[in-house]
Amino acid sequence: MATQTKYIDLKTAIPGPKSKPILERLEKATPRAVGIYAPLIVDRAHGSLLTDVDGNTFIDLTGGVGVLNVGHTHDFVKKALHEQVDRFLHTDFTNLPYESYVRLAERLNAKFPGGGPATSIFFNSGAEAVENAVKIARSYTGRKGILSFERAFHGRTLMAMTLTSKVHPYKAGMGPYAPEVYRAPYPYPYRCEFSGGEPNHVCNEKCYANIEKALMLQIAPEDLAAVIVEPVQGEGGFVVPPQSFLPWLRKFTEKHDILLIVDEVQTGFGRTGTFFATEQAGIRPDLLTMAKSIADGVPLSGVMGRPEVMNGPGDSQIGGTYVGNPLATAAGNAVLDVFEQENLLEQAKRQGEHLISRLKAMQQKNPLIGDVRGLGAMVAIELVRNPKTKEPADEETNRVLQTMIQRGVLMLKSGIYGNVIRFLAPLNTPLDMLDEALDILERTLAEVGGR
Repeated sequence: MATQTKYIDLKTAIPGPKSKPILERLEKATPRAVGIYAPLIVDRAHGSLLTDVDGNTFIDLTGGVGVLNVGHTHDFVKKALHEQVDRFLHTDFTNLPYESYVRLAERLNAKFPGGGPATSIFFNSGAEAVENAVKIARSYTGRKGILSFERAFHGRTLMAMTLTSKVHPYKAGMGPYAPEVYRAPYPYPYRCEFSGGEPNHVCNEKCYANIEKALMLQIAPEDLAAVIVEPVQGEGGFVVPPQSFLPWLRKFTEKHDILLIVDEVQTGFGRTGTFFATEQAGIRPDLLTMAKSIADGVPLSGVMGRPEVMNGPGDSQIGGTYVGNPLATAAGNAVLDVFEQENLLEQAKRQGEHLISRLKAMQQKNPLIGDVRGLGAMVAIELVRNPKTKEPADEETNRVLQTMIQRGVLMLKSGIYGNVIRFLAPLNTPLDMLDEALDILERTLAEVGGR
């Protein structure tokens, strides 16, 4: 039976009759590694709404996995792309440069956390940005070691996959991995393994001490080129560390003359309520990686950093054929125009406050919600079978998400147990649209939780 609300408009069951045969073709034409999450075929999308080939319209809270902070097909971005298509599509910037690349670099450099001069270089994907940040760090320091954290996600290419801590599904059977990569614990307030009932600050101090211990047991600090860290862990479960964590880590790296790489691939471009999440820590990193929402879905990523560090590699040591392509840099400049003209940072803060308020109210009524956490609009709930034991409710999470698809809301999970539901709605999503999705989520959680 057709279901219609203010925004959601379901005309068929999911998948619909037009989606089914395409999904069957997809299964035959692509390998299982592609891994389809939602059983539908997209036809068009705008803002925070997505319509499939059967005419079903969904509220999209996936945001292209954090790529669409300004929304699907924003008018500014569409206009910039159409104009660029009419001019030229490719030259290879290092051979025949163009102004849009330079302008985008200048505008982003002005946003470097902590202030001071910065330079930027562009690539295609977040993984490429991470790979090249490591190359830059090693070239500048002359050292080889890289330290990353438990539950980290930095990409799927060799170095990025090695830095990534989540084994399934990203690393299992994919070794051997890149050498000279080491790992330390990352603070997880909801599941602090160092807590014995002490106040949070005691747990934090124990965690920081264990980070130093983990490092000392694996590599001499003078052999470490860089530490790479997510200000808020993304794929690891939207884990928000204590406010003291990044300042402590900055002091630690400075003490040992180690570079600090902040991976803002998912946290950047307003997701946490500031343009870069690092701003809220009041520190200046040495290098910063960015991607996802940088160009509203056109493949683009970058590394930004202190000029002396960025100049570590020699002429032509860093680059690639398609990196910083003219379509992407045109879209990137349009995205910055959206931020400037639509005050998206304030919208991100309002969205985050609204989400936290509603989700905490749900938590009071439903023990399936073990934790509500977030920074800005980077918000998540962690589902557990028992609020005391915190046993991960992974199967229940899957049921919730699949039911939500059938009811017209698209959401994603994360976390090493697969029990965290994350919110990645465009930052300009109307609050009444969020409420429509949240009403459905509340009903679905109650049903799955048996309440």
